Amino acid sequence: MQPADWIVPDWPAAPRVRAFITTRAGGVSVGSYAAFNLGDLTADDPAAVRANKARLDAVLPASPRWLRQVHGARVVHADTVTRVVEADAAYTATPGVVCAVKIADCMPVLLVDAAGTVVAAAHAGWRGLAAGLLENTVAALPVAPAELMAYLGPAIGPYAFEVGDEVRAAFCDIDTAAADAFQPRTPGKWLADLFRLGRQRLARCGVTRVYGGGLCTYSNPDRFYSHRLNPRTGRMAALIWIGEPGVMQPV
Repeated sequence: MQPADWIVPDWPAAPRVRAFITTRAGGVSVGSYAAFNLGDLTADDPAAVRANKARLDAVLPASPRWLRQVHGARVVHADTVTRVVEADAAYTATPGVVCAVKIADCMPVLLVDAAGTVVAAAHAGWRGLAAGLLENTVAALPVAPAELMAYLGPAIGPYAFEVGDEVRAAFCDIDTAAADAFQPRTPGKWLADLFRLGRQRLARCGVTRVYGGGLCTYSNPDRFYSHRLNPRTGRMAALIWIGEPGVMQPV
């Protein structure tokens, strides 16, 4: 049974598609990692992380195909992931294969086609967005972009994400419309809107049905982990999979 605080996307995905995003609720970690930390590379007690992952596995059809996220633009077919590989997005069309990304300020983006035949999860921080991660993910899926819908999960919000001129230039040099996602703060500093940038990048590659967005990890420390607020923090996860036809799903 998943904790009531975990987030189930509010989107018109096909019934066989299952997805949720964990929060801090439901685990055994303590201190700054309390309570449902899934981050192996944190300084949390490894036994606590293993216990949290076991609780997660209990509500999934199989263990997630975890990635070693590097803020890049590589996309992998989750079915081929037999060990942890470097990538920031994964997709599958196979029922029961769970795509997952870990988050603690970067934006998780879940994708599915209208028929529920293929799903994907992407870890979209500003570097990944600027490098074309979402475009690469959409291009990897065996359906037309117009058939896709996306859900933007919790990330650092537009009133908390301060960046420098170089970040703004990374987007505006590619698309002048990206300027709308940056508000001036002090000379050389801007407040960036990851949610708007994500919607813009998705629209550029033909995905216009976008849901979610707006939940700020930085501003809700009791509910979410935020690396910018506290570098000694945990990691949440965004997960998506296709359920077996005719089988009751646990989430």
